[in-house]
Parts: sequence; structure tokens; C-alpha cells
Amino acid sequence: MEAEMAVSKAEQAYAILKARIMDGTYGPGFRLVIDQLGREHHISSVPWRESLRRLEAEGWVDIVPNVGALVKTFDTGEWERTIRLLARLEGLATSLAAKNLSKDELAEARALNKGMGDSLANFDIGRFGKLNREFHELLCSRCGDERLTGMVTAEWTRMDLIRRSAFWYAPGRAVASLAEHDAILDLIEAGADPEMIETAARRHETNTMEAVLAHDAEQSGSQRSAG
Repeated sequence: MEAEMAVSKAEQAYAILKARIMDGTYGPGFRLVIDQLGREHHISSVPWRESLRRLEAEGWVDIVPNVGALVKTFDTGEWERTIRLLARLEGLATSLAAKNLSKDELAEARALNKGMGDSLANFDIGRFGKLNREFHELLCSRCGDERLTGMVTAEWTRMDLIRRSAFWYAPGRAVASLAEHDAILDLIEAGADPEMIETAARRHETNTMEAVLAHDAEQSGSQRSAG
């Protein structure tokens, strides 16, 4: 019974921390103080330590000697590594899901893409990002592999935590992404070869990465020239 209670408390502590990191309550660099968390949630220190070690292993928290646990701060390199992995995972998940997506689900994906276009026209960055994630997760949702789906979701969450809107950061990328979404849906509706679908979905993500990196290089070059 005591072991079950300990597991329950550790899971509860983990859920609290993960939710608050995801919704931005605990932002990058935020120090997670066990004593303070214990007083706030009436959970002893051991479950908090267990949950922090778990979050560190998952890449959400850094445990720094003589400092404590800090919410991870992501940089451009972390963003690049994340999107490279997401491209692989999402390409595979989309290709596996293609044959299982119903006409209604494909119509929903088209509607989400149209909504993104409307958001773009209204300069609504928040809604654009939300619909973009819904679009991608919908196409992956029917892959038939819960583990793969979970990995895709985890990497999208990590992308959100980096708090960098690549579509708006790289000029023209948002418009191009909408056309690529339609092209992927066209392939699925036409019953294209799964490998072709996987390549298109993977390339869609790497196109965003390349656009951002190219813009980074251009900006760095301009700053050096100005200096």
C-alpha cells in the first residue's frame, strides 16, 4: 500500500510539473524549489525529486549542482535537433496513417489548413500555430502505433516550449507551408505510395528548418557587415 501511495504521489508531482512547464507557468530558466512545491501541493520531497529526475531524463529540466532544478532553456541548436527528429517521426507516422484516414478526417485537415490561411491573413500568430499543430497531429493520429504517436506529440510539445515561431521568423515560410499541406493531402487522397507520402511529410518539416537556418545566416551576415 505504501509503495502504491509513493508511486501515486510521484505521478501526481510529475503531472503538476509537466503541465505547468507546458502551459508556460514555469518558463525557461525557472527554478523548481522542492520545499516550495511541497508546501504548495502538500506532497513530500521524495516524489518531487523522483519527478524532477524523470523530467531531466525526458529533456524538460536541467539539474545543476549547487543551483537545483531549472526548466530547460532551448536554443537554436536545440530547435534544429528537435525539428530534424520530428521530420523523421512525422514522416513515418503520416505514411502509416494515410490509408486509415477517412474522408471526413481529410476534410477536417483541409478545413484546418484553410483556417491557417485565414489566421495568416489576420496576422493571428497564436491561432496559426495552434491550427498547424492540430493539422499535423491529425495526419499522424491514425498511424496505428501509439508509441509513435506519443513520440510525435512529445516532440511537438518540445517545439512549443522553444517558443520560437519559425513560420513567422522565416519570411514567406508560412505561405509555403500551406501549399505543402495541400500537396500532402493530395497525395493521401490519390492513394500515393506510402514512401512518397513519407518523403513529402518529412521534407515539409525540413523545409521549415532550412528556411529558418538560411534566415539566421543572412541576418548574421548583415550584422557582421554593419559592424
